[in-house]
Amino acid sequence: MARTARTKPERPVATGESAPNPVWFKPVMFGFMLLGLVWIIVFYVSQSQLPIPDLGSWNILIGFGIMFIGFLMTTRWR
Repeated sequence: MARTARTKPERPVATGESAPNPVWFKPVMFGFMLLGLVWIIVFYVSQSQLPIPDLGSWNILIGFGIMFIGFLMTTRWR
């Protein structure tokens, strides 16, 4: 009696757009959003003495910019 070898069915390989995100993606994404929020909060609580006093109100733009990077990353989250 001849035996036939059983093989596992092949799983489709995730490539390109359907590939899942790396493990580090989600913590970095939320990290950017939280860092931007903390930047703005520190600016207001310190009465514009921190994080970088020479920038003045530009600190708000920097905080929103950091948060925006995190929000842009959400468009690539799978």
